[in-house]
Amino acid sequence: MKRLIPFLLIISIAFALNFYVLSGLLSLSSSAYVTPVFWICIMAIYGSLFYAIRRMAKYGMDLFFKIVSHVVLTLFASELVLVIVLFIGDIYRLITGTARNSYWVDTAFILFLLTILLFIYGMIVGKYNYRVIKHVLHFDELPENFNGFTILQISDVHAGSFNNPAAVQRGINMIKAQQADLFVFTGDLVNNKAEEIKPWISYFSQIKAPYGQFSILGNHDYGDYVKWNTETEKKANLQQLKVYHQELGFKLLLDTHVEIKKDGQHIILAGVENWGVGFGERGDLKKAMENTSVSDFKVLLSHDPTHWEAQVKQSPANIQLTLAGHTHGMQFGIEAFGIKWSPVKFRYNHWAGLKTENGRTLNINRGFGFIGFSGRVGIWPEITVIELRKTR
Repeated sequence: MKRLIPFLLIISIAFALNFYVLSGLLSLSSSAYVTPVFWICIMAIYGSLFYAIRRMAKYGMDLFFKIVSHVVLTLFASELVLVIVLFIGDIYRLITGTARNSYWVDTAFILFLLTILLFIYGMIVGKYNYRVIKHVLHFDELPENFNGFTILQISDVHAGSFNNPAAVQRGINMIKAQQADLFVFTGDLVNNKAEEIKPWISYFSQIKAPYGQFSILGNHDYGDYVKWNTETEKKANLQQLKVYHQELGFKLLLDTHVEIKKDGQHIILAGVENWGVGFGERGDLKKAMENTSVSDFKVLLSHDPTHWEAQVKQSPANIQLTLAGHTHGMQFGIEAFGIKWSPVKFRYNHWAGLKTENGRTLNINRGFGFIGFSGRVGIWPEITVIELRKTR
């Protein structure tokens, strides 16, 4: 019975939402056909979703599942916008004691259609709408010879989701054009299986930087979200993924560090295995920091930003800069007109960009790829360039 509660709750919310949408439709038309046609369409859409879920055990997330789930997601988001506007109009109607105003109904349905178009744009164009975000960060401890040193970060490639080689190449070209000193990748190269990156090795292996290319693993890289015949098969998949990192020219940093040397001075670049609340706490920060000095300037690669909150920002190792990913900004939200909002904020208080606390700085990359929802709306794929500056 407990397993049915979430299912029944979702059904209840969906039908309550659609009853409200129907009330808006009936405000536009009094035709006797509106109600039966509306419910036939809704039942067909949600019935297709439940059928797609039932057949997942046999066919997985095949094309049918992806099409149906994206239709439902787009419809739900669009209806939610419509209902919010209608609800505001109905509150106004109750306060003023007037009938439902056609202005609110018309506005609600215009925004409903615009939301559908926005999601279609996100699924066709938005998921490859790469943008370069640049930050200049100042640190007292930065060695003088690293003043102006640039680090390019991408995260969450999720290669198994790509379906447009030309668009991916455009993103690679944008990375190459930045001519950064150091390249880092902060995890989730694939969705589930190592083989997903194989068609894209020739693309990502084009990325070169004078001081090297380094990477870590994310929660999806361990193969935890797919069924394996044996534990040995799962381990072999992870080992193969590590081989593919080598073929890409990426040096994996798994609970270890390297010295990046420049003109007789150095900084520490460290990386940990995935450590995230609810996503596997594998990483060993102390091991990664072994044989480093508190006075060293350190950059840490850690896929999940909850690691920074839980351990890194209070670490006695004094890690000045941490680079993370993982959240994707939920691939949906708004970052415009001074507004920065995404539903992912209900899971992560800080979910993208910079945060400084206790003299330590965290940057969360919004991700290069996408997973689940095959699109991005308002939260675009990101290439981050960080310029290190010594505080004068």
